[in-house]
Amino acid sequence: MLIERVRVKPPAVEEGQWPWTVPAIGDLAAQGVRLSSSIVVLVGANGSGKSTLLEAIAEGYGLDVRGGHGGRKYASTQKTSPLGEAIMLDRTRAGSGMTRRNAKGFYLRAETAFGMLEYMTGAGISGYGDKPSWEVSHGESYLQAILGRFDGPGLYLLDEAEGPLSFESTLQLLYRIQDLVAEFPAQVIYATHSPMVAALPGAQILEMTDEGIAERRWAELESVGLWKRFLGRPETFFDDAS
Repeated sequence: MLIERVRVKPPAVEEGQWPWTVPAIGDLAAQGVRLSSSIVVLVGANGSGKSTLLEAIAEGYGLDVRGGHGGRKYASTQKTSPLGEAIMLDRTRAGSGMTRRNAKGFYLRAETAFGMLEYMTGAGISGYGDKPSWEVSHGESYLQAILGRFDGPGLYLLDEAEGPLSFESTLQLLYRIQDLVAEFPAQVIYATHSPMVAALPGAQILEMTDEGIAERRWAELESVGLWKRFLGRPETFFDDAS
């Protein structure tokens, strides 16, 4: 593990202002959250704050919020987010040296992944694949980066990285994550809606809801129950459709 607790500087919280009005972010500001595994999975509905938290962690750690690999000049012209300004990362001994240009790792951000991968492959940056992203499918461009860049110490932040991937390709991603944390001093924080991702062995699952942030077991997740019901009898979900 590189980060063992995420918290917020109290003076930075502006009551009644976004993102503090998001229940899970408000809960984080009030009491922080402890991380207990080298794989942390953030789950929750749309708008629950998963991506907001992931972006702020990237800002606090030192990864470019546009995405891509760490350890390069942080050149984003984006203004730091309110949560990014306020966030505090309690690092382990292994993580204490990974700051500034030594902020090793990777940020795969859903909103900017296409442009980032297009730039990296077009510039011939190593580890992003042999083919330009415009010559392969969306999922293949993700896999090129995952298989080439998820290899070494650091913090790896993933925002719905399974989105363009098939079932088999998602398994490749999950196997790579398992190998990564087994082989290196690395930590993965993954925001997702996928029960498949949340099933990663040994992962700490944090659910972000209207009541705050709470640790859950896989079987307790609402999405798991819904998928079980759907796969068991999909026709029942359409019985009342007009």
